Amino acid sequence: MTAPAAWTVLPHGPLERLADNLRWVQGTLPRMSLKRAMTIARLADGRLVIHNGIALGDIQMRQIEAWGTPAFLLVPNGMHRQDAAAYKARYPALTVLAPSGSRAKVAEKVAVDGTFEDFPADDMVRLERLDGVADAEGVMLVRSPDGTTVVLTDAMFNMDRKTDVLGFLITTLFGSAPGPRVSRLAKLLLVKDRAALRADFERLAAIPDLVRVVVAHEKVASGPEARAAILAASTYL
Repeated sequence: MTAPAAWTVLPHGPLERLADNLRWVQGTLPRMSLKRAMTIARLADGRLVIHNGIALGDIQMRQIEAWGTPAFLLVPNGMHRQDAAAYKARYPALTVLAPSGSRAKVAEKVAVDGTFEDFPADDMVRLERLDGVADAEGVMLVRSPDGTTVVLTDAMFNMDRKTDVLGFLITTLFGSAPGPRVSRLAKLLLVKDRAALRADFERLAAIPDLVRVVVAHEKVASGPEARAAILAASTYL
């Protein structure tokens, strides 16, 4: 019998409000300085869509549960599976979705109920394909009263350089920092068609009411910086 997935809480920040229907938190990773981010969107009926789930402390989890009902867990690619099984164990009714190109990899850690294409149509939250990455990850679009938020994963990075050995390797040698960019590592392991991904970035940057872009590592770009950040990242393709 497989042991239950442990709810392992690593150091993390507070649960922050980005919009009326949008929450965000930054957490840490084991033995490295890079941060990771979880984004939670609330549907009109109170159900929650959890993107890149991170195990949080009791106070923050109670805040999430008071805000809405965890209903969907989006495991955004095959490298962001760390706490997926723990979330499913904590909330057995969760529908777990993964991009079609990463489904098999995600399924090594947690049972997957469907792909991003199976997410039910909703006026507030939409999941779309991201061209050029062989469906290994997609993009979540969240409509809020203040505008549209674009949520990406590893196709775009936005962080500062790190000075520890592993952080230096990833941010400097692998070209993941500083600032908005497509890393050398992503171009090696994720990107299959640079022109197609660049076109998608340009499409996302052209969203008329774009208000922010969230990435898995680490910073949120808001206001006019959101459009500039996506276009800056596209120049690395």
